Amino acid sequence: MSLDVSPALLEQAERGEVDEAAFVDCVRTSLPFAWEMISSLVAQLKVDGGDFADNQTPPPNEQARGQLLRALASDAIRGALQRHFGVRLAFQNCHRVAVFPLDSSADERLARFTSVRGQLLNQSPQLRDC
Repeated sequence: MSLDVSPALLEQAERGEVDEAAFVDCVRTSLPFAWEMISSLVAQLKVDGGDFADNQTPPPNEQARGQLLRALASDAIRGALQRHFGVRLAFQNCHRVAVFPLDSSADERLARFTSVRGQLLNQSPQLRDC
């Protein structure tokens, strides 16, 4: 199970209406490494400006790597995080997370980052097992 869902949140989902803030809080508490990674990149983007901020350091262990994979592979989680932080998220390999502003100023850089060429250029033998 990727999220630690409270009985109250599960009950909301069973009724059909889910408070997105409660869902985001569930993600925050269930996937703390992923949350911290994305939070710090958002802060870096705000402080440094520019087209994007990214992480190139592999996670410290498999549990942390799994959190990133769960957060970014789930459309629901990824979408909620993007709305919560007001950014666009991009992901390469098992650890390279990037945040881009919502406005069109970073569209070209985002397209390069998420391109086939960008994916190929981000490969290395150390990442074969991730």
